[in-house]
Amino acid sequence: MAARGRARAGLSPDRLKSTHSNAVIDRQSAIRFGLSAAMIAGVIALALSWNFYYESMANAYLSLALGSALIVLAILRRSWFDLLWVVAGALVLAALDYRVMEYKPFFMAGFSFVGLSALAVLGTRTIWAKPEDRKLLLYGFVPAVLFVASEWTASYLLDMTESLHPKTFDLFLFSFDGSLRVQISFLVGQFLLRNLWLRTAALAIYIGLPSPLALVYASQLRRQKDTALAVMIAFLVTGPMGVLCYNMLPACGPVHLVGAAFPWNPPSTADLMQLNVVPVLLAGARNAIPSLHMTWVLLVWWNSRGLARWVRAIAMLFVVLTVLATLGTGEHYLIDLVAAFPFSLMVQALCSYSMPTRNRERRMAFVFGAFATLIWLALLSFSVKLFWISPIIPWGMIVATIAPSILLWNQLLRAGTQGDSVPEKVAAAGAGA
Repeated sequence: MAARGRARAGLSPDRLKSTHSNAVIDRQSAIRFGLSAAMIAGVIALALSWNFYYESMANAYLSLALGSALIVLAILRRSWFDLLWVVAGALVLAALDYRVMEYKPFFMAGFSFVGLSALAVLGTRTIWAKPEDRKLLLYGFVPAVLFVASEWTASYLLDMTESLHPKTFDLFLFSFDGSLRVQISFLVGQFLLRNLWLRTAALAIYIGLPSPLALVYASQLRRQKDTALAVMIAFLVTGPMGVLCYNMLPACGPVHLVGAAFPWNPPSTADLMQLNVVPVLLAGARNAIPSLHMTWVLLVWWNSRGLARWVRAIAMLFVVLTVLATLGTGEHYLIDLVAAFPFSLMVQALCSYSMPTRNRERRMAFVFGAFATLIWLALLSFSVKLFWISPIIPWGMIVATIAPSILLWNQLLRAGTQGDSVPEKVAAAGAGA
């Protein structure tokens, strides 16, 4: 009876189904329009914010962190049309800030305009993508936003660390570097000042750290989603875990300790042997040991395995020039870079969630990385005079830290690659059956 009634009214079952489908589509479109509008409004609001512009968009590090969103978009989408949208959006944001809001122009803000526009385009593409493509784009969009947020909160965490620790252990780290009988950071600083072109390149690489992070993550994302997600988690947790270490052994770097004496007037070995090693009052960010710049580029290098040669070449370039920049600017002691090896190994092992926790390679990597990092922090805090017994002791410990870290890194990545290939082999076998 009901069916005949609907038939008389001209509502056949097929037409009812079509009407229901159209209603669902209209509702989905409305949600997508709403999400797109909200995201674009959020981007514009950020660009127009006085605090965000002067504290973040004009900042060298944060502007490049924002700009790295373009790398993610370019690798995932590979569309010239998207690039045109990014350029147009960046010009609109710049016009709003400089013509309407009349903010002071900064060169680095240009990267921020491009980055914000790229985030808007990537987010919009994610919202309107087909279900089979949306997951890939979502994996690109969300981590890009989180990485910018991580960079934004880093300054507040470092300010908090400085307020909690007015005195630093710089003399302890300075003493260790002296126990090597050569002040490597001073020598690298002199070398860079004699080769200003190289110093400029090293500083650009130092500031441009977000670029290889985005490059390697996005490239791995196109290659294998699960592996890429572990890479981004490692990139993200490195900052907070590093801050924990900064609170255990707060230090600033040799240039903050000796000032204008860096790099041309290093103290003599005899003076360093008689140094009264005590905590000192210093102004500056407590972000020396472990060097997070070194940690990130090590993560970039190791996780670039399997990617294109040009990506690997860029990763190695960042490793080499980061070593020069961290030492040559006086922002880090040599021991800061040494500690980055086991620290980065620990982070990688911790974030390799696709491997079972009972996996031998993962467990060994984590235990050695954590143990070596904590041992260094303890020895530098309480037994720095130990290293002055003989230069063999500090040099031997450096070798005993870096060499096993590299070996365990290789074993961990090899085990992870083998683990990832197992499901593929099973699927292939099943298909063949």
